[in-house]
Amino acid sequence: MSAADLPKDWSRRRLRFDARLNPIKSELTLADDAEVSFVPMDAVGELGGLRLDEQRVVDDVYTGYTYFRDDDVLIAKITPCFENGKGAIAAGLTNGVGFGTTELHVVRPNDRLDRRFFFYATIAHDFRSFGESEMLGAGGQKRVPERFLKDWQLSLPPLETQKRIATFLDEKTAQIDALIEKKRALLERLTEKRQAVITQAVTKGLNPAAPMKDSGIDWLGEIPAHWEVKRLKFLGRTRYGLGEPPERDDEGVPFIRATDIYRGKVDMSAVQRVAKDAVPWQRRPQLEVGEVLVVRSGAYTGDSAIVTKGLAGFIAGYDMVYTPEKISSQFIAFTLLSKFMVEGQILIAKQRAAQPHLNAEELGGFVCALPPSNEQDEIVEYLATQQEKLERVEKLVSLSTDRLTEYRSALITAAVTGQIEGLR
Repeated sequence: MSAADLPKDWSRRRLRFDARLNPIKSELTLADDAEVSFVPMDAVGELGGLRLDEQRVVDDVYTGYTYFRDDDVLIAKITPCFENGKGAIAAGLTNGVGFGTTELHVVRPNDRLDRRFFFYATIAHDFRSFGESEMLGAGGQKRVPERFLKDWQLSLPPLETQKRIATFLDEKTAQIDALIEKKRALLERLTEKRQAVITQAVTKGLNPAAPMKDSGIDWLGEIPAHWEVKRLKFLGRTRYGLGEPPERDDEGVPFIRATDIYRGKVDMSAVQRVAKDAVPWQRRPQLEVGEVLVVRSGAYTGDSAIVTKGLAGFIAGYDMVYTPEKISSQFIAFTLLSKFMVEGQILIAKQRAAQPHLNAEELGGFVCALPPSNEQDEIVEYLATQQEKLERVEKLVSLSTDRLTEYRSALITAAVTGQIEGLR
């Protein structure tokens, strides 16, 4: 928006005239052993808020960390944190002082600039898009320079108007955030319901009147009397994927990583490709329809996904590949997503090491409830129908959440640029 398009009494000035950028820590008067808040990047919220659950003494953080105090505005400067809107108004800091990640810019508005108005301006679309275009560096190390902030021309109304806009946005964004939180809570409940439906079907079957027996496994409980309990190693075999990917090649073979696997499915949006000639094919890393990928280690340990027709021929990465031989592929895939598996056997196994980890022997030692093959097929058909219904609801809720988030962003941008009648 040009100066000519601004409402009456609004102006455009470089931020350097209305704020101090990255104030020097030598102004600090606290003793070396005084406690202050410590804020790593993961404690900085997207679109506002700080998590203040960590304290350190001044002497430990004075060198090598970013200094700020109550009422300062914090703006993430590194990609993708900047683009995602990470930033906040510092408040409630221990002794009024904080130190944190060096990937923050600190802005201290003067008396002509309301800090709440300014914070909303920093999460508006134009600020983020202009800042992204000014980033310096390469790849994942691109940063917004201090020069951009100093020279950024803020659309600035009179101070009383700034306060009125900030109050309006406080109220409206709180209402929108409450709605978004309800949507997210609903998604969590749908996820819990999805797992509950799976768990009930693969451990109790579909006939509520079926005679039951004790499985002999604490976390499995009772199962239908005509079912068996079997270890996975007696129902199929396990092999490992390649591990580290070969040379990357955007025209090569898709390579499935642990981060591509989530709750029974493979997310194709970020799947990498590797050079076909560099793949050791003698190790049989390619996937076949009906096999099940199981994540071996890291944050996603134990997550799994069945190999569909669309994934056949892809390369397994740092994962295990379970090939069912005496059990339905879909049935075992659902079983691996059940609560008694995820929160029972998988959780216990991956906690045995310092870092979350599973191996083929542990996977083979897992037990499952095994119904006759005809019941496996009935259960798979039932669960596929139920999952489809739940996914439709989840998509609608997710779409609603996305629209609320977009509306929140558009509202902030409109308000801080003088586009809303009654707020000018």
